[in-house]
Amino acid sequence: MWLLRLLAVITAILIAGSALAWLLTREPRYLWLAKRLFIFALLAALIFLALLALERIAVIPL
Repeated sequence: MWLLRLLAVITAILIAGSALAWLLTREPRYLWLAKRLFIFALLAALIFLALLALERIAVIPL
């Protein structure tokens, strides 16, 4: 779980850094990178939460 938190913090820093770089330079590739990182992080979080929900709901007989 600590690894997921670390990845979330690193992703947030990368998104904020890309947005700040875009604000300073107005270079569109930084904004594109920030958007792509955000979408990837959101998709990964949704998949993770879906797996947690599936684990809660699904009763797997042994």
